[in-house]
Amino acid sequence: MNPRRPYRSDVSDARWALIEQVFTDWRAKRTGPGTAARVHELREIVNAILYVNRTGIPWEYLPHGFPPYKTVYDYYAKWETDGTTQQVHDLLRDRTRQSHGRSVQPTAAVVDAQSVKTSANVAETSQGIDAGKKIKGRKRHVITDTLGLVLAVLVAAAHPGVPKVWADGGYQNSIFNHGARLGIDVEVVQRPRTKGFEPLPKRWVIERTFGWLMQHRRLARDYEALPERSRAMIHWAMANKMARELTGESTPTWRIETDIPPTSA
Repeated sequence: MNPRRPYRSDVSDARWALIEQVFTDWRAKRTGPGTAARVHELREIVNAILYVNRTGIPWEYLPHGFPPYKTVYDYYAKWETDGTTQQVHDLLRDRTRQSHGRSVQPTAAVVDAQSVKTSANVAETSQGIDAGKKIKGRKRHVITDTLGLVLAVLVAAAHPGVPKVWADGGYQNSIFNHGARLGIDVEVVQRPRTKGFEPLPKRWVIERTFGWLMQHRRLARDYEALPERSRAMIHWAMANKMARELTGESTPTWRIETDIPPTSA
């Protein structure tokens, strides 16, 4: 591999060590013609995916230092389809929960939806209209644990084993009835009648999760033609966030140290 200048979205050695085994096992299982001839390092494929995720650029605008964009997208699609992306995400979520002294299996969850506009390449059959927010696009239904870590995306059912869910008042009775059939206590957290911003009990954690996602510009709008690929983009954003937390690395600020004026003593 030709050396290139690093980007701020690249995985560090410490973060790569957290997930490397997943990709080592994935490559070991790949068989068939041409398998041995593959020359692209999987770490570079991951770096390219995170570059798109963080900067929001189209795939075909990937810098030349990365593998060809069609190759990168092919890996992105394969890892979404065969569950590798989910495996990486869930591995980091479990480790993050353990680092907070929590068990791997959560016992409570929070559910909410986020409406986002779609790009021109998204089919009409794959989008709708949020009349309340006057947005034509998609809704991301997200379920998190009480730390704000994602348990499920684009589904309205609770994570297996969760007996308690806090939900927004916008959800209809169907979610409560469905929760009751599964033995889950679904509680609505009502919005205050006062004006201005006020964090809601329990539900503020999922609002923070949406804030984490918006730090990744590819998620500011839904550019993915397939809903499954949108789900994968969310998993990559959360994987990036959790890996940085586990290794004590801060999120890039888009500034270099020489740009930051010295502070007075």
